[in-house]
Amino acid sequence: MKKAVLVVSFGTSYHETRKKTIEACERKISENLEGYDFYRAFTSNMIINKLKKRDNMFIDNPVEALQKLADVGYEEVVVQTLHIICGEEYNKLKEQVESFRPKFKRIALGRPLLTTIEDYKETVEAVRKQLEVIKPDEAIVFMGHGTTHESHSAYPALEYMFRDNDMNVYIGTVEGYPEIEQVIKKLKADNIKTVDVLPFMLVAGDHATNDMASDEEDSWKSILEKEGFKVNIHLQGLGEYPAIQDKFVNHALDCAKELEKELA
Repeated sequence: MKKAVLVVSFGTSYHETRKKTIEACERKISENLEGYDFYRAFTSNMIINKLKKRDNMFIDNPVEALQKLADVGYEEVVVQTLHIICGEEYNKLKEQVESFRPKFKRIALGRPLLTTIEDYKETVEAVRKQLEVIKPDEAIVFMGHGTTHESHSAYPALEYMFRDNDMNVYIGTVEGYPEIEQVIKKLKADNIKTVDVLPFMLVAGDHATNDMASDEEDSWKSILEKEGFKVNIHLQGLGEYPAIQDKFVNHALDCAKELEKELA
């Protein structure tokens, strides 16, 4: 039986960060799913078009990729998302995968980073492994993408779990709640003086480079400095963390095991 694994991410037009994050995750998933041929898709048509025009680089969206897999005779497909939460992008992908169910003998979609309670616990441990222990008056501030989708509650839930594990971690979002204003309010209440700011996103792309780290007056760096904090910026996406890469591998393996059960 011809089997394929399709790894789906939002994508990025930043070559170096793509190698460190998306491609690192893809490589680990491909290496660990023996007997599966590897394929890639991006969900952002804007990034797909930019790469095509700028770099003559052709990347399929999920529908195009799945159609190609069906056309060349694949019978079993594991689709593993590299999305962080079960938001709009993931739910759209879920619908697309379901629409292709009649074209394959078996197809399954692996879950995003934050889905089960165990996922949250493992993500907290992954961050703990990656980032150095900080002093009582210091904190980590994560910038999440955010969403207006009902899944926006993932961010405060994760922050709650960080605090429950005695970690000074605060999470805000660019396009949702909580925003940087709510983060600053809590930082001041907790007497935090120094903040290490990182993206809580797979890649350190546009949002991290511009909205988080730039010297523009509305960037998180500028806003935090204006409020009197000492700010250290780290342009490192979650996809660079080995333990996060391993989580996506495990989600893909869980998916493959589910498909094996269908055979039994």
